[in-house]
Amino acid sequence: MKLIRTEDAVGHVLCHDLTRIVPGVTKDAAFRKGHIVTGEDIPLLLSMGKEHLYVWEKTPGMLHENEAADRLAALCENEHMSRTPVKEGKIELRAEIDGLFLVDVERLFAVNCQDQLMIATRHTNTLVRKGDKLAGTRIIPLVIEEEKLAAAERAAGKAPLLELLPLKRTTAAIIATGSEVHLGRIQDAFTPILTQKLAQVGVEVLFQTTAPDDREEILKAIAAARASGAEMILCTGGMSVDPDDQTPGAIRASGAEVVSYGAPVLPGAMFLLGYYGDGTPIMGLPGCVMYAKATVFEVLLPRILADQPVTRRDLAALGHGGLCLGCEVCHYPICPFGK
Repeated sequence: MKLIRTEDAVGHVLCHDLTRIVPGVTKDAAFRKGHIVTGEDIPLLLSMGKEHLYVWEKTPGMLHENEAADRLAALCENEHMSRTPVKEGKIELRAEIDGLFLVDVERLFAVNCQDQLMIATRHTNTLVRKGDKLAGTRIIPLVIEEEKLAAAERAAGKAPLLELLPLKRTTAAIIATGSEVHLGRIQDAFTPILTQKLAQVGVEVLFQTTAPDDREEILKAIAAARASGAEMILCTGGMSVDPDDQTPGAIRASGAEVVSYGAPVLPGAMFLLGYYGDGTPIMGLPGCVMYAKATVFEVLLPRILADQPVTRRDLAALGHGGLCLGCEVCHYPICPFGK
């Protein structure tokens, strides 16, 4: 850094905070370390008694933290995202839409392995709302060698590290299976709860029906659900290994290619996921979806809504973090479950 007359400081970068004191009103930093001095700043600086300033002396091959944060943000930014103005050397990215947030975790790791810089993000595969924070970027010191930024850019590659996919599936069909429900012996408590959960993510139930514990009847209900035009089909009940539970077999017999019957998630182990040839997903939902706030259904629903195919490998990966701790007050999704 070097000492410079305040009147000559326009365009230079401050090396430390400058505090302004107004008795009885404020005592705070009027200018932060890293601030680039403008012509409009000079009268205020002089009124604060600052006739000389310590500023960063720009040298070839070195970048100021604001420039560096801008280049790091460029590695992340993608469609449906916007940047905040740089503040104290940091830039944040925010969501412009509701959608599924995705992170290329391996490439992000490679960038963060570089020295003196960082990018922090939300977890990948999470549902975000318009205005939510997605990521923050900055360097650690005030200035950094440009070659370190170049190394980070090489590690990141050409594609953005982040994606935000719009939610495409907005309609559903619900089939409540079980003879006790179909025959009116008990009230269907599952469908109202599921309808409410879907409404919270903007999904309308186009079709709903019941079916007894009979494979042919369930097949007829599935056919009617597909004919309704609903963009996903949800079957509730009949998902255990009891002899009367016919839902998994009916889903297979309906022509769906089953990705998996079972998932390493608690609650939600008896979950079934399949797809039809046109891409329509069908799910068999275990009873836990009715009484638990956070289950395998809540974890996977954002991906389904964004039309992101879920593979058996994706389901297997849920085992790490797939144990709900059953907190007395559920704060999902602000918790480790499903991550």
